[in-house]
Amino acid sequence: SVFAVLLAEHGHEVTLACRDPEEVRIIAETGRNPRYITDLDLSAVAAAPLAEAPIDSAELVCLAVPSRAFRSVVETLPGSAPVLSLTKGLDPETGERLSRVVSGRPVAVLTGPNHAEEIAQGLPAAAVISSEDEALAVELQHAIISPRFRVYLNSDLVGVELCAAAKNVMALAAGGVDGFGFGDNAKAALITRGLSEMARLGEACGARGETFSGLAGMGDLIVTCFSRYSRNRRAGELIAQGRSPDEARDEIGMVVEGLTTAPVLRDLSRRLGVELPITEAICEVLDGTSALDLVSGLMRRTPTDE
Repeated sequence: SVFAVLLAEHGHEVTLACRDPEEVRIIAETGRNPRYITDLDLSAVAAAPLAEAPIDSAELVCLAVPSRAFRSVVETLPGSAPVLSLTKGLDPETGERLSRVVSGRPVAVLTGPNHAEEIAQGLPAAAVISSEDEALAVELQHAIISPRFRVYLNSDLVGVELCAAAKNVMALAAGGVDGFGFGDNAKAALITRGLSEMARLGEACGARGETFSGLAGMGDLIVTCFSRYSRNRRAGELIAQGRSPDEARDEIGMVVEGLTTAPVLRDLSRRLGVELPITEAICEVLDGTSALDLVSGLMRRTPTDE
């Protein structure tokens, strides 16, 4: 909804394609989304049921769906318009980056430290657009950028997508630090080592190292690990306090991408022969192992160079 408003403010004609017809009715009657950021004014945006939305004649299709639904949605899209993915994850079926799931049409990815709640308040933010189609990336940059939403280009699509997926897993761990009350020193160390872990995986996949120190990497990692709006950080906190992953997800009431991405990221790293100790630990916690025991194990790992 927030991205739709950003586009509408730019003068673009925007239609929200909704799965729930009741949501369409409420948006049409009240100008508000009944489920997300309910005080955001959507009067400049049209809404239509997914089956009736003018997707086949659109100039751009923006996808903000859970990673587990991305493939099924993309494969049934009518028309041939480019896709701009706002989803931060990997394909759970194959472990592929989501841009590789899109076929027969150009694709770009938007990511970065941009929690919707703050953008809805008009607060300044920055993002990154990446695509193998340079002309599409430039076109989208100019179509989206505004005085309160700065957009940069990054041609490293591999790195950008891996950052967007992996940072959610690190945020689960950062939330665990909060849930246990381990303090700022531990959280800073966790985030720093998490970034190193992300970059190590990226290097094995052919990504550029500098991407991980930019907005898609360090920028998004910082906000996702610290923000009160971060669902992944909150889920990690709740799990550390004794909730199961399902209970944490239910309490949050929205998608928690890190819970889906963690095992996919672990399996990818094993195929590549890349060591990801934090990701491995998160997966063990999600499988029921004591988080405190795993923290002790991580702290007792063989000393090594940074």
